[in-house]
Amino acid sequence: MREPVELRRQRILAAVQARGAARVTDLAAELEVSVVTVRRDVEELAREGRLRRGHGVARSTLPAPDARPEPVAASGDGDTVVLVVPARHSYLYETLHGARPVLEDAGVRIALHIAPQVAGAEQPLVERALADGARGVLIAPRWRSLAAEEADAKWLCGLGVPTVLMERRPRPGSALHALDSVCTDHWYGAHLAVAHLTALGHRRIVFATRDDSPTARALRAALAEIAGARPELDAWVLTLSSPDAGPDHMAGTDRPGVDLPGVLRELDATACVLHGDVDALMLVQDLAAHGVRVPEDCSVVAYDDVVAALGSTPLTAVSPPKGEVGRAAAELLLHRLRDPRGSGAGPARRIELLPELKVRGSTRAPASSVSPPGVE
Repeated sequence: MREPVELRRQRILAAVQARGAARVTDLAAELEVSVVTVRRDVEELAREGRLRRGHGVARSTLPAPDARPEPVAASGDGDTVVLVVPARHSYLYETLHGARPVLEDAGVRIALHIAPQVAGAEQPLVERALADGARGVLIAPRWRSLAAEEADAKWLCGLGVPTVLMERRPRPGSALHALDSVCTDHWYGAHLAVAHLTALGHRRIVFATRDDSPTARALRAALAEIAGARPELDAWVLTLSSPDAGPDHMAGTDRPGVDLPGVLRELDATACVLHGDVDALMLVQDLAAHGVRVPEDCSVVAYDDVVAALGSTPLTAVSPPKGEVGRAAAELLLHRLRDPRGSGAGPARRIELLPELKVRGSTRAPASSVSPPGVE
């Protein structure tokens, strides 16, 4: 039988008051409930003034000699982990903001490295950080292609320290499949976008995505699967969101321009889902130049929600839990670092977090006219 909420909160309060401070992850393990559940309980207890809430830590309101969270046991090489994210990737930078307070509250310093946009850039950065004494790795490799992912498998799996992949879902069956990972359930995000548009009555939809990262490839596959299983859709098409959205762009391969207004016109579409925000905002501008109004003539849903809300027409967007991905990845890494049995103790963990849909001003029911003005 599930424990009553108030009883669980009383147990949390008693544990925090006895220790002065307790990590949310430790409380969740002791109570045998999810971290999300304990976090909500702590937030409610903090609102009631019964304890104080920090980043990943609950602190007692009673006088205590030391209410600081217990640090990770020192190894002699310094309490540092390396965090590696690609250059020019604002989406993944937000994961850093989620990971940072969790690690800092545990007394662990982050050595941040930005990987340039060249193949194999992450390996020397990680190896240098480990040589300097880093004890664990949080990483989001660029992986513009499956070949790049396979090339990284050997060295990533042989680091010998706790390693957690962020927003990366390795190919099933690969060596990387057995690494700890935290990522967004992008299938569910695609489902949210399609369900929203079909509920509004849209029956002809263009899906314009990137194809140069694991996230992009997962999203493309999900949209194709979901749209293909929707009998109410009269027509749909999957295309690239911009000329530089393919995995071979960096190699200098010429790619024909992507004429999204033309694709919309050809399909007689009334809606478009785009990955990511910048391409979606640029589409709105391009449509306006062709006399097509958003959302009156064409609804637009962005996928990422980093800057989607800042457009002249704020964009409805699928919003992955970027900060929570970083937080969960940091908590998972700390779990490995604290375990006296070492990084190989226990089964690998693959954590998926659900995104949410932020409905704003760029979507509405389609107009009754067959063709919107400006696209005949």
